[in-house]
Amino acid sequence: MSKIIEVKNLNIFYGQQQVLKDITFTIEEGDYIGLVGANGSGKTTLVKAILGLVPSTSGTIQYYGIDRYQQGVGYLPQVAVTGNTLFPAEVHEIVGIGLMGSKKFPKKINKEDNHRIDDILRRLDIYHLKHKKIGDLSGGQQQRVLLARAMVSKPKLLILDEPTSALDPKVRTEFFKLIKDINENDNTSIVLVSHDLGSIKKCSKKIMLLDRELMYFGSSDDFTINVNFVEGIHDHMHMEVTN
Repeated sequence: MSKIIEVKNLNIFYGQQQVLKDITFTIEEGDYIGLVGANGSGKTTLVKAILGLVPSTSGTIQYYGIDRYQQGVGYLPQVAVTGNTLFPAEVHEIVGIGLMGSKKFPKKINKEDNHRIDDILRRLDIYHLKHKKIGDLSGGQQQRVLLARAMVSKPKLLILDEPTSALDPKVRTEFFKLIKDINENDNTSIVLVSHDLGSIKKCSKKIMLLDRELMYFGSSDDFTINVNFVEGIHDHMHMEVTN
């Protein structure tokens, strides 16, 4: 498989505090990586570094065939799902934002863009919501809309930050199935950030366990780390590693 991103000896400090220490790994085409760790383990910082949102103190991040600033990477941030019915944007407008990064001024949605928006809405089974206000949607529907926004530019890499944290178990299961389908059928590489080690172990191909350092990176099937060790890292992680 061809590599997409290569991280070597990455170190990041916030002031005097070291948040990431000597992180080295490679993301390849078709990867589905579950990025797990407790609160404060550096997951969000690593994602922001990959996206070019925070500078590294030392080390390198190399990109192959993608441009983190414009095309090639889709990002679904962690959001608090709310029922703000006054938010005026309709679903197709939200999804269209995902095409704006690669456009030059003036940034406008054209006919071809509208076709792409319709295609991804159908792909995620939310075309019937096209003209609905996003604030009127359920939590699961909102997440699919935001996923459509991240996917509409057809990225090679899709990064999702705790995408199911506010969803009920049934909707969460459906969402994980959708991400697996995107990974397998579209060959889109996935990095899914979670503190739920049990769930992510079941659906991902690789596990990356962070505790500011890289504690494990490899096959999900081979991941048999001691539960007491992980609980010693932090007691905020959801542990179902034996399932």
